[in-house]
Amino acid sequence: MSKWHVSERITSQKHKKKNSSDFAKKNRFLITLNVLGSAGPIRFVVNEDDVVSGVIDTALKLYAREGRLPVLGSDAKDFLLYCANAGSDALSPWEQIGSRGVRNFLLCKKQKKLQITDRKPSDLIAHKGSSCWNAWLSNRFTFKLLSH
Repeated sequence: MSKWHVSERITSQKHKKKNSSDFAKKNRFLITLNVLGSAGPIRFVVNEDDVVSGVIDTALKLYAREGRLPVLGSDAKDFLLYCANAGSDALSPWEQIGSRGVRNFLLCKKQKKLQITDRKPSDLIAHKGSSCWNAWLSNRFTFKLLSH
């Protein structure tokens, strides 16, 4: 009688584990992420509750692990994620990846704005001076070529 009791317990515990794991299971789906400038897409499975910044971070790690070119870096803050099918703005980093119902995405590196304060004053002077010399030289050679 004790054997049956133990086997019933084990069976009921298995059912409880299955039910609790089904409850804890989230909707997962495969996404295709194209990286701008890369040869092919990256595909991996995500939870629909995952935030966009986490998906970008995972994509960058997979991209680096596969040794793809061009080298992108590892800071997720430097990238934007767009829905590939819809011509919309970039997804918010705190938005859930499953909120739009889209499975194809495009990963782009943010454009860095070059500010005048980022450059040294000597660089600005040298750049300005070289463009004057280039203009002067091209005018001199053009004049001499036309005069002969």
